[in-house]
Amino acid sequence: MHPFVKGIQKSFQIHANPSLAVGMKAYMLHQFEFLGIKAPLRDRLTIEYLKAQPLQNWDELELVMKELWALPQREYQYFAIDVLKKHKPLWNKNSIQLMEFCICEKSWWDTVDGIASDWLGNYFLLFPAHVPKVPNQWNKSSNIWLQRSSILFQKAYKANTNHALLTKYILYCKDSQEFFIRKAIGWALREYSKTNPVWVRQFVAENALSNLSTKEALKVLNKEALKKKKG
Repeated sequence: MHPFVKGIQKSFQIHANPSLAVGMKAYMLHQFEFLGIKAPLRDRLTIEYLKAQPLQNWDELELVMKELWALPQREYQYFAIDVLKKHKPLWNKNSIQLMEFCICEKSWWDTVDGIASDWLGNYFLLFPAHVPKVPNQWNKSSNIWLQRSSILFQKAYKANTNHALLTKYILYCKDSQEFFIRKAIGWALREYSKTNPVWVRQFVAENALSNLSTKEALKVLNKEALKKKKG
């Protein structure tokens, strides 16, 4: 095992709380083991560790990431998401292969959404030549987590959102019965409604989305409309 991974294991194990781990495991439907480290403490330990232990090259980083992803306790996958984000200067065009691996292995909303937020948006800005090829492949995949990622990777782009791609990816998946796909559609539209409310309202009006997607998409806009009405 790489010394970097051994070091964070030692740090995390010192702060493990088995009683908290029981509730955290239950919250994740007993799919993963936990050490029982709450997010604020984990974030503090992560910041301190990454500041003192930077990695020097991509090969070392990739090895560390795969070792962290293989560990059973979920906190190590959360830590890994922060590790790759912190080492963005080491990313290269092939880094997407590791990102896809992490989306597809030990998949659940907690890691997939962290990956979408902290990696994918930044990656596709750094390497725009991979758009639309890679997200197109994900969108048509049978893997719901890749589909979810194709819908969500632009959620922080605001005015730089590619309408055509967002439309394409949502419409391809809009009839999915998967909760996490329907939720992703609503989330992506809700975020974009903060930048372009007219476009989002029109999109929802013109396309037959699920009730969940529609509710999520219009959440911010309906709240603002209610405020104006009361005011």
